[in-house]
Amino acid sequence: MAIPTARGIDHVGYTVPNLEEAVAFFTEVLGGELVFYAGPFSDPDGNWMQTNLDVDPSTSLRLAMIRMGADTNIELFQYYAPDQNTVMPRNSDHGGRHFAIYVDDIHAAAEYMRGIPGVTVLGEPTLNEPPSPNAGSTFVYTRTPWGMYIELLSAPDGQAYESTTAKRLKPTPLTWDTRAEHPAH
Repeated sequence: MAIPTARGIDHVGYTVPNLEEAVAFFTEVLGGELVFYAGPFSDPDGNWMQTNLDVDPSTSLRLAMIRMGADTNIELFQYYAPDQNTVMPRNSDHGGRHFAIYVDDIHAAAEYMRGIPGVTVLGEPTLNEPPSPNAGSTFVYTRTPWGMYIELLSAPDGQAYESTTAKRLKPTPLTWDTRAEHPAH
């Protein structure tokens, strides 16, 4: 079973404490492209926010949509809510989250992130080893200045699971800096 007519993931959303700071980080540091801003949205006289977004009825929000690479969109939200929890969840917390950026050179990418003010690179790139199905991949987690986790991942020679299935978790062959040369992607 699947959702009828589903074709793919359109976007993933993250709530951030400062929309402008997050947009600047996603565009200037990560190389994403701002597509649009929207809002503010609110329903001061009704319950639309509670009914449709499961937040306090008096909540308002603004958002920005960022294009990341050839086929990923990230929606960034800044909510204004009286009952808002402002502590970012850790990876181990319920609701914890991250996304991973595939890179060809994990060491160069980690070193780049180390040079960004406020970014923390957590440890060193770690090679996944057998018997793990993702053996052959190397990863390192980073944390943005506001506490959001972003993983860097590389598997230039493939991963162990590839010998057991035809399914693949491969990124597009295009790099982010060549996407303008291939507008159909």
